[in-house]
Amino acid sequence: MPRESIDSRIARIRKGAVSLETEAELAARLREGRPLRVKLGADPSAPDLHLGHTVVLSKLRAFQDMGHEVVFIIGDFTARIGDPSGRSKTRPQLSRDEVERNAETYTAQVFRILDPGRTRVVSNSAWLDPLRFEDLIRLASTVTVAQMLQRDDYASRYAAGVPISLHEFLYPLAQAYDSIRIEADVEIGGTDQTFNLLLARELQRAFGQRPQVIMTMPLLVGLDGVEKMSKSLGNHVGITEPAFEIFGKLMSISDDLMPRYVELLTDLDFDDLRSRLGHPMEIKMALAGEIVRRFHGDEAARSARENFTIAYSRKGIPDDGDWVREIALPPGSHWLPQVMKDCGLAASTSEARRLMRQGAVRIDDVKVTDEQAVLEIGEGDRDRKILRVGRKKIARIGARPTA
Repeated sequence: MPRESIDSRIARIRKGAVSLETEAELAARLREGRPLRVKLGADPSAPDLHLGHTVVLSKLRAFQDMGHEVVFIIGDFTARIGDPSGRSKTRPQLSRDEVERNAETYTAQVFRILDPGRTRVVSNSAWLDPLRFEDLIRLASTVTVAQMLQRDDYASRYAAGVPISLHEFLYPLAQAYDSIRIEADVEIGGTDQTFNLLLARELQRAFGQRPQVIMTMPLLVGLDGVEKMSKSLGNHVGITEPAFEIFGKLMSISDDLMPRYVELLTDLDFDDLRSRLGHPMEIKMALAGEIVRRFHGDEAARSARENFTIAYSRKGIPDDGDWVREIALPPGSHWLPQVMKDCGLAASTSEARRLMRQGAVRIDDVKVTDEQAVLEIGEGDRDRKILRVGRKKIARIGARPTA
């Protein structure tokens, strides 16, 4: 393979990456001319994937487009340990049933990005469940406590006197053992996985294998512009969400986030978009449209853009039933947080109250911040109230006919 071709491929692989350990090792493997075995492990700690996950998945797809094989490891065993990465306290452990329910959706979702023909999906319980205690001792003997305490989160917890359970030390060992079992050439992960990826290199050496090349990708900042994208923080965009939800959520990001989202989530060039489109709103629409197109197709992207323009640019209420929920309530007083939950405008009454405190809730264009507010539905009331949550969710609420 010509040197120029290798340089070109490495440049494509490095796009958006934080680190590559090491470029020389990757070039050497590419020169061998064989398909590389590229590893990603994902613990099914929640049932759905969001755009933050796609940062790494898209890099895997880039490897596949170059002819390499992806081994996608569903961490059904490691999820039961609980990944302590980036945590200031012990992470709750999931039951086997919880993990199995979450894992059911993973394969279908990753194939929205990965090429099924170049993807091997395996569960790490296949080799970690039957591991003998003797094997675990051998594995643990290759790492010292001092090495473990080099991890920032462990070190800070230890210094602060915050307990570190012994099983948390086993998590990076289990993840590293995955690399040994599949003989990974390359492993990709977020920057919060750096220690675990490096540890796998050390363990592969200890087991007589050539250490894997590792690549870390940045953690995608969520819609709030502060924390990393996370379902538990409510600042996420799920890849299985309806097209209009994805479009609307992405239109809510700050202008400062746009360049990073374009770089990490699309093949578009931000400078090119800026020179062609100019206005930040148009750039944001191009970004949102590209991501909706990726997961829902051209027609859904067109429809989502049209609905957004009607609903928000023209300050109107679209007729598309996906955008507006038609709700009928019995006459009387209804606690607004409960209405929001029942209408699907908030996941829970707690989230509804938080949204109200943040000023994201309006009734007939009047902001409502009182968490004890009620929605009055008069008997025979023909007028429908418009309930908005942020700029993404709308419900038209009227009276339910009485017998």
